[in-house]
Amino acid sequence: MFKFTEHNGVVAPLNISNIDTDAIIPKQFLQKVNKIGFGKYLFHDWRFIDKNQLKINPNFILNNYVYKNASILLTRGNFGCGSSREHAVWSLLDYGFKVIISSSFSDIFFNNSFNNKLLLVVLEKKHIDYLFNLVDTKIGISFNVSLINKKITAGDLDIPFQIDDFQRLCLLNNWDNIDLTMKINHKIKSYEDNISSFLLERQEFTS
Repeated sequence: MFKFTEHNGVVAPLNISNIDTDAIIPKQFLQKVNKIGFGKYLFHDWRFIDKNQLKINPNFILNNYVYKNASILLTRGNFGCGSSREHAVWSLLDYGFKVIISSSFSDIFFNNSFNNKLLLVVLEKKHIDYLFNLVDTKIGISFNVSLINKKITAGDLDIPFQIDDFQRLCLLNNWDNIDLTMKINHKIKSYEDNISSFLLERQEFTS
């Protein structure tokens, strides 16, 4: 069972603000809901020059061989804005990203990421600027992202980050909404056992 405690990975810098979900994965690829296989469409219109993915855009950062196995994405503010498509998170995870670092995220994208166990780290702009300078001078550098200690180790610097305690607990234990519900199953059963018989005869309980 996957439990997110910490992650070490190569950092890919995507120095663009306001990246919307249609840029992350264009609408024509939203044809299934099983979460698998969307990575090949991630940033499709930026990674490829043609519609059939036969011509790679050599100027797009993820096409640089240095970032072939990058698993941490460093980007600018308001990442994940636009439509609420959950496929955006699925494509990032399927591509191999485990952590996204930015100064801000759209609310819906943020919640979708948490529900799919993609860790989003919000840092102050001054720290984002520092990290971009660092990855530009040390191309291919890896960061350590510790969810236990709530800090990013980048070069010689430790940068602390904040995360909601509930979200952190769920990620550390690999809990989703079903897991949390099952933990109080005994209370649910106790409640059901004590439902008055006249209520059980109502149609909504018998159907």
